Amino acid sequence: MNTRVKHGLKNALSALLDKQQPDGHWVFEFEADAGMTAEYVLLMHFLGEPIEQTLQGRLARYLRDQQQPQGGWPLLRGGSFNLNVSVKTYFALKLLGDAPDDPHLQRACALIRQHGGAANCNVVTRIWLALYNVIPWRVLPVIPVEVILLPRWFPFHLSKIFCIPRLFTVAFSVLQVLRPTACNPQDVGITELFIHPASETTPLPRAPHQHRAWFVCFSAIDRFLHRIDPWRSKGRREKALEIAVGYVTGQLNGEDGYGAALPTIAISLVVLQALGYPRDHCAMQTARRACEKLLVVSERQAYCQPCVSPIWDTAWACRALLESGHPQGLEAALRGLDWLKQRQILDVYGGWAVARPHLRPGGWAFQYVLPNHPDVDDTALVATVMHRAMRVHPGAHYGESIARAQEWVQGMQGRQGGWGAYEADNTQYYLNSIPFAEHGMMIDHPTADVSARCLAMLGQLGATPVSEGATGDALRYLLAEQETDGSWYGRWGINFIYGTWSALEGLAATGYDPFSEAVQKARHWLILRQNEDGGWGEDTHGYSLEYPRHRPSASTPSQTAWALLGLMAAGAVEHPVTAKGIDYLLRSQKYDGTWTDPHATGTGVPRVLYMKYHGYGLYFPMLALARYCTLSQARISATEVV
Repeated sequence: MNTRVKHGLKNALSALLDKQQPDGHWVFEFEADAGMTAEYVLLMHFLGEPIEQTLQGRLARYLRDQQQPQGGWPLLRGGSFNLNVSVKTYFALKLLGDAPDDPHLQRACALIRQHGGAANCNVVTRIWLALYNVIPWRVLPVIPVEVILLPRWFPFHLSKIFCIPRLFTVAFSVLQVLRPTACNPQDVGITELFIHPASETTPLPRAPHQHRAWFVCFSAIDRFLHRIDPWRSKGRREKALEIAVGYVTGQLNGEDGYGAALPTIAISLVVLQALGYPRDHCAMQTARRACEKLLVVSERQAYCQPCVSPIWDTAWACRALLESGHPQGLEAALRGLDWLKQRQILDVYGGWAVARPHLRPGGWAFQYVLPNHPDVDDTALVATVMHRAMRVHPGAHYGESIARAQEWVQGMQGRQGGWGAYEADNTQYYLNSIPFAEHGMMIDHPTADVSARCLAMLGQLGATPVSEGATGDALRYLLAEQETDGSWYGRWGINFIYGTWSALEGLAATGYDPFSEAVQKARHWLILRQNEDGGWGEDTHGYSLEYPRHRPSASTPSQTAWALLGLMAAGAVEHPVTAKGIDYLLRSQKYDGTWTDPHATGTGVPRVLYMKYHGYGLYFPMLALARYCTLSQARISATEVV
């Protein structure tokens, strides 16, 4: 086995080194569902800007290839039909030139109508339909632009909203005043997707996650705001509009774009056009380039990424290379960490500073440039990997970067001991019950996976299970979040396998007792979830509100790697289940040293958006193989309690 493992590790090392960029970093493709590419098409036709013919054909081919045999499009490849993705993709294909009587669109239309038609779409899809004058603006929830004037103590203050939806919400509030209409040069419509006339579309009902009493209250407020809209103070509205427009234009963020993600970049472009910015205005051109940089174009297909993940990819690639112990890997990792060092945000007090005004910046973003919104998860990971590099290579100079990162991460800890990804103490759960929040993404509450990464950082930097302060609070929070079956919920990865691995690594980093009940229950849970082929797999059913539990699925390399890393963190290095999992990775490795996940294993918004990190099928399996080699050679015994 060891010879095979070393051979597989060598091939993976070669593949990962080949993918390093000239300046030292890594960035892999980052793919969502077909609806993301459809939004790019909808944006271009809204702006009235023609898509180059060859690119248009490749985009259409990608969208058609994602279609399921029965006619719809899923959130997750191989998953079930999703109405919102299907409506947007159908609309985009018509804009790209596909005829409604083409067999693939006929199948899609029939299936969409079987599910209630386009009138049942979510808020984001409805916004696009309103922009194309398909449905009336009155059926959209109201976000009055005047909310930007509210005092901070008010229950609906913008600082209480998670930074990503905050950016979108402010821009949307501007659009509700301006109410622009798409250029739509070909005058394409989708009336055939409505069972009743589109003009008769009604507001959305309560979503399953929304609290009944809060939703009734907020819906009444929403109806009231609709009714008084013509009589609102003109002077106050103009003042609020000026501030909101300044907020959007002040965060356009160069060629990385407003929020550095397609949905927010797209709505910023819609706002700019609605405000009358000419096509050749520098702000319009720069935001357009931000969109174009998200395109992935191959000879046959093209799609649009939701964003890019260079910080995350580079940090995990460096960690895998350091674990490999190979001199060439160490050299490449140090180049990657030097690149990361230059991107630490040390002088921008972003949105997080509203809750932590006296905390010095010190984090990293997820994307190349997003200084107002650093990410706690990325920051904890980068600091951990930098510290490991300094142990291996004493000549590495990352001490100051680590100290600033530790200061910022500890300062972002919530009162309960856990961490959210971007915000501190962002726990105003009632906001997820406003009509606009049927996606359930208005807040960034603490989660086990992010908190475990922060605990792992603290452990790497010397904390122990008996440490008080941040470490003690984090440990108590994480143990309290464990499910009764022994697993942990994964917010940012699918799902319980991801959360359980993260938690076990966090506990192990602090030296937490591997014989403890919490660790043994988690270890036992992972052992019982192994598939017959030796791997592990999980689909998105664990995010169901009715039954939030792991449901087995076909094995994937990344989820198998997470399970193996979790088992090894729990002391099960020599357990037969671990050997069987390693064998799965070796059998599924391709000739070029990589692995391929068949579907997304990352999570953007549970039940709404899932991500396929193309790097996950390389650096996580490589990390698992490297860890197995390291621990096997050290002859660390397993605790055989099953």
